[in-house]
Amino acid sequence: MDKILRINMGADGAPAAKTEPLGDYAGFGGRGLTSAIVSKEVPPLCHPLGEDNKLVIAPGLLSGSTAAMSGRISVGCKSPLTGGIKEANSGGQASQMLGRLGYAAIVLEGLPQDDTLYKILINKDGVEITDAGSLKGLGNYDTVDKMKTEYGEKIGCISIGPAGEMKMSAASIAFTDMELRPTRHAGRGGVGAVMGSKGVKVIVIDDAGMKTRSPQDPDKFKEANKAFVAGLKKHPVTGEGLPAYGTNVLTNVINEAGAYPTHNFQSGQFDGASKLSGESLAEMENARGGEGSATHGCHRGCVIRCSGTFYDKNGNFLTKQPEYETVWAHGGNCGIDDLDAIAQIDRLDDDFGVDTIEIGATIAVAMEAGLAEFGDAEAAINMVKEIGKGSHLGRILGNGAAVTGKVFGVERVPVVKGQAMPAYDPRAVQGIGVTYATTTMGADHTAGYAVTANILGVGGTVDPLKPAGQIELSRNLQIATATIDSTGMCVFIAFAILDQEDTFQALLDLISSFTGASCTADDVNALGMKILKLERDFNAAAGFTNKDDRLPDYFKKEPLSPHNVTFAVTDEELDQVHNY
Repeated sequence: MDKILRINMGADGAPAAKTEPLGDYAGFGGRGLTSAIVSKEVPPLCHPLGEDNKLVIAPGLLSGSTAAMSGRISVGCKSPLTGGIKEANSGGQASQMLGRLGYAAIVLEGLPQDDTLYKILINKDGVEITDAGSLKGLGNYDTVDKMKTEYGEKIGCISIGPAGEMKMSAASIAFTDMELRPTRHAGRGGVGAVMGSKGVKVIVIDDAGMKTRSPQDPDKFKEANKAFVAGLKKHPVTGEGLPAYGTNVLTNVINEAGAYPTHNFQSGQFDGASKLSGESLAEMENARGGEGSATHGCHRGCVIRCSGTFYDKNGNFLTKQPEYETVWAHGGNCGIDDLDAIAQIDRLDDDFGVDTIEIGATIAVAMEAGLAEFGDAEAAINMVKEIGKGSHLGRILGNGAAVTGKVFGVERVPVVKGQAMPAYDPRAVQGIGVTYATTTMGADHTAGYAVTANILGVGGTVDPLKPAGQIELSRNLQIATATIDSTGMCVFIAFAILDQEDTFQALLDLISSFTGASCTADDVNALGMKILKLERDFNAAAGFTNKDDRLPDYFKKEPLSPHNVTFAVTDEELDQVHNY
C-alpha cells in the first residue's frame, strides 16, 4: 500500500479523484494514518460537518496480506459528537480489499456544491463517481442489496444509512462482512455524519484481479504467522471463551464483578443478566441453527471468530450476533432482558446506521427522563424507529446521550467529551474509568482496555475497586492500543500478547518480516506514543484542556452497588496519564 486516494467532493463542476504517494505519511497505517492526516490537514477549530473537515478511511499496515487478524479498518475525522479527533474501528471486508488494491487511505474532502448524493466505485481500473439519488433515504441493507444487483456478489461496501444522511452525531459507517451484509460498523463519534456531509452514500470496492500483498521475507513471515495463530489458539480467552460465546461471554463476568451498568448507570448488577449472557445467546443460536450461528469471523483471516449470526424464531437471518456492548446497551442498561428484542434493535441500528453503544446509552437517559419505563422493549424499539424516520424526537435521540440529557433535563448522563460510556461502570473498574476520562476519543473502552488486569487477570492483576496502579495500567494500554490499531490487527489479540511473551514476539516477527524493517517492543511503544501525541495536540488546538479529561461528577459522589464505591482516582492523578 503505497498510495492515498483523495476524492474532492467539492471540486469544480463535479467530484474528482486523484492518487498520490504516501510521502510524509510513510510508515503509518490504520489509526496512525487517520490521525496523522487529520492532525496535519484538518483545522482543529473547523466545523465537523463543514468543508474543512476530512474523512479518512485507512486499512492497517498488514491489511491485504495473509497475516491473521489483520482485517480491521480505521475511520478518522474531527468528530461531530466530541469536537475532537476521532478514530472509529471496524471489521468487515473493506480493509483487506483496499490493501490488495494498494490504497493506504481514502480521503474524502470538501463539500458537494448541491444536495446530490454520490456512490463511488473503486477497482483495479481506478475510481468512478456517479449519482446515487436513487439510494436516498435507504437503509444500509437495501443499499447493499442494490449494489449487489449492480456490481455482483464479490464486492465490499462502505455505506451510511438515513442517520448519516441526516448528519446525526451518533451516525455510524457500515462495512459489509464476508456474506456481504452491512453488519460491521465504525460506530463511535459520528463518523457517519461526516460521510453524509460529504454527500457520499456508498463506496463500492472491487479487488478482482489484485493479488494478496507479499511480505519482504516470505519464509520468516509464514513461520511468524503460524506461531502467532498458535498463541492465539492456546490462550483461554482468544482460544476458548471468545470463539465459544462471543464477546457477550463478558456479561456474566462483569455482572458478577458488580461492574455491569444497569438502569442508566444506577447500579452495578442486573437481575436479568443470565438471560442475556453469552452462554444463553450461544444456546439460543445453536438451538435455532443456521450457517455461522454461534461462531463467525468478522473478516477473512480472523482466527478468533468471536462473532456469530442471529436468526429469529422462524429461522430467518436477522442480524449478526449482538456484541457484548450492544447486548448491554440495549439490555441491562435499559432494563431489558429479551435477546430477541435486543437483536431486533441491533438490526435497526445497523440499518439506520447508528452506534449501538451511543443509542443504548441515549435510550437509557430518555428512560430516566420519563419517556418510557426501564424494561419496556417495545418503547425502546419505537425510539430507534423514530431515529430512522428523522422525527423531532428521533433527531434528538440520534444526536446522542449528551444532547438527549440536555433536552430532557437529566443529570446522570454517562459521557466524556460528549461520547457515551460503554459497558463497564468506572466505579467498579477504576482502570477503565481512567481510560474513559483521558483517552483522546471520548469515553471509549477499546482505547485502553483496563478490564484485562482489573477483572480478567490478563497481563497482571490490579484491584478494580481501588485507584492504586490504574494510571500506569491505562497509560500503557493506551500506548499499545494505538499501535495495534495501526497494524489492522484486532484489539483482542491483546489478551494473548499480554500473557504470552512468545506470542508477542511472534507479532513483532510478523511485522518485521512483512515490512523488512526490524520491529521491537520499543518501536511499538514509540509509535503508540507518537500517535497519541498527534491526537492530543489536535485536541488541545481544538480547545480541550485537562479539565475535559474528567468523568461526570456523579461518579465521584454516588456509590455504586453492590460494592458501594465511588470513582476514587484523583484529578491530579488523571493529569499524569500522558506524562510519558
